[in-house]
Amino acid sequence: MRYLLLALALSLTSHAATWQECRGLEKHGKDATACYTQLTHTSDPALRAEGFWGLENYQQANAEFRDAVASPSSGAAVRVRWGLLFHERFNNPEAVNLFNEALAKDPNYAPAFYGLALVSADGFDGRAPQYIAKALTLDPKSAESRELAADMAFENSDFDTAIKEADQAIALAPDALDAMAIHAALELLNDRSPDAWLAKITAINPKYGEGYARIGYHMVQNRRYADGVSYYRKAVEVQPRLWSAHAQLGINLMRLGQQDEPEKELQLAYDNGYRDAATVNSLRLLDSYKNFQTFTDDTTILKLNKKEAELLQPYFSAELHRAMAAYEKKYQMKLKGPVQLEVYPDHEDFAVRTMGMPGLGALGVTFGQVVAMDSPSGRKPGEFHWASTLRHELSHVYVLSATNHRVPRWFTEGLAVHEETQASPEWGDRVTPEILIAIRDKKLLPVAELDRGFIYPQYPAQVIVSYFQGGSICDYIGERWGEGKLLEIVHAYAKLTPTPEVIQTTLGVSAEQFDKDYMTWLDKQLGEVVRNFDPWRKQLTELAQHAKSKDYAFVLANGEKVKALYPQYIGDANAYQMIADAQLAGGNKQAAAKVLVEYEKMGGHEPATLKQLATLEAEAGDKAAAAATLDRLNYVYPTGDEELHRRLGTLFLDLKSYDGAVREYSAVVALHPIDVAGAQYNLAQAYMAKGDRAKAEEAVLAALEAAPGYRPAQTLLLQLHNGGAPAQPKTN
Repeated sequence: MRYLLLALALSLTSHAATWQECRGLEKHGKDATACYTQLTHTSDPALRAEGFWGLENYQQANAEFRDAVASPSSGAAVRVRWGLLFHERFNNPEAVNLFNEALAKDPNYAPAFYGLALVSADGFDGRAPQYIAKALTLDPKSAESRELAADMAFENSDFDTAIKEADQAIALAPDALDAMAIHAALELLNDRSPDAWLAKITAINPKYGEGYARIGYHMVQNRRYADGVSYYRKAVEVQPRLWSAHAQLGINLMRLGQQDEPEKELQLAYDNGYRDAATVNSLRLLDSYKNFQTFTDDTTILKLNKKEAELLQPYFSAELHRAMAAYEKKYQMKLKGPVQLEVYPDHEDFAVRTMGMPGLGALGVTFGQVVAMDSPSGRKPGEFHWASTLRHELSHVYVLSATNHRVPRWFTEGLAVHEETQASPEWGDRVTPEILIAIRDKKLLPVAELDRGFIYPQYPAQVIVSYFQGGSICDYIGERWGEGKLLEIVHAYAKLTPTPEVIQTTLGVSAEQFDKDYMTWLDKQLGEVVRNFDPWRKQLTELAQHAKSKDYAFVLANGEKVKALYPQYIGDANAYQMIADAQLAGGNKQAAAKVLVEYEKMGGHEPATLKQLATLEAEAGDKAAAAATLDRLNYVYPTGDEELHRRLGTLFLDLKSYDGAVREYSAVVALHPIDVAGAQYNLAQAYMAKGDRAKAEEAVLAALEAAPGYRPAQTLLLQLHNGGAPAQPKTN
């Protein structure tokens, strides 16, 4: 019967349909099946492609577009349409190729620039605003381009431009539903009712789930995750076959720490052909959760991969609680529920958590009270400081909770960067060459516009520079007005106060004056280093060449001068390590240790270098300093390093720091060493010294189970039974 009705509808059609008419029916909530079916029966392969596309027969649509493009007379238009199909079906590289082919056919074809903007916006590529500006220059009356421009401006926190573009789109096309959704999203973001705009959308198409999905997307991008989930639910309610919204609903429920419902939504999207990278990888991630072990208490949920849970749990749990206690005191608040921390040894699993999110998100990411981050084992040794990253992300948890997720990106990121160094001056990232270049070239943004440095970067390092600028602004505020002012700013933003007004009311200066004063302060902090940058780069290169050829006399004669030009540089081939190597080559261990302590205090945490420093400190008889140096590495790379934990355990035992000795010898056991008996024996020694005879006996019996004839363990067992004193730990 359905096919008879379709045939009747086709026979009654008085003219050949266009794909625009079919899309128009769909946009207005009408059944466009007959219209699309008519297109599939035309002689034009480009129109047939549009028909099959509308009927969701994507493979046939692709084949028809291929035939259409093969025609010598095919132009730019069909290539753009084919490119948009590829974009919709998750193949952006092919889409870009086709948009560029279209421009080769017609360099001024506006839809091709629209297509490039659409693809670039997916990855927050800084070229996206340029592409959409070009599209609008060539065709200022394109409502579709105006809607995309509004969308991108909204993402970039340029709300005035977003509304301006949305209004122009509506003026050009009264059924510009996505422009109306932009209006609704802004109302919601400002805690006003979006109902008037939602009513306009419903009046045109009551089944337009894309509008709700667009609102949900912008809520998520503004860290309003619960609101985002709510609107994705509404999207699938009014348009049940909107598989992209089902996928995003699942992904965002995952971000809020759920598992069963996200899997259901993601699987539904996948089973219905919606298989973009985020959907596929999120399903794989959910499947991998069976490999995780969960540790819970009243305030935390800690998820660690089973292969490293025994090793990492003591370190992560202790630092998680320490950071939460510090924030509770500083922000004068307690969270309403537990914090969930997920630690991924596979960086690709962690990367799934950050897909579709702007900013760096390279090491950690926060969604409400759920934090996901890389495990130290997921990175090269020394590549990142996991405890500093955790402190950063937990700042987001508290600030988002304190403001009910109403805080600009620049401030929550800046405050988190600031909090890293508040935990320890050695934590946090140092000033990198990219930052110095940006300061030199006057690329820092006014505080009122700083949010725009995180989304669509206008130069390669702008996101990194924006994190630095946000953090240093908070440093400046804390130094000049006191840390309490930062808390006042948190509460001011919770009231949706704009940044210029926040600056004026909390600090007593205009935003413009604040920018001038901040730059004066920053010049005092870094001006000399910025001015030294070019000579430093040249001289460091020369120093590295001489160090490589073992010309230690040159390194010692020039190294301190190079280091002084840019003392914050602790990256690859830094002057600190070159000078230390030169001093050691000359047998001057004391001088080598001195320069490595400077490196350590500046925030250097390359594992081999700190181990070298600890050896020098221990040889000099300063076991406490050696233990402190090695303990720093537990916050950087505690995985896969038996030697670190064994050395540190012995130092702690010598220093009568018995809890530390137990922790470190337990870490050796957790690493499943070849010498199981020796590791368990050392652990038993630590428990014995601590006075925990029951645990000591448990460990010594484990040693004897691994090696029944192991004499030191036999002796210790007798001592335990006879009440004797412990012997010395096994050190090799």
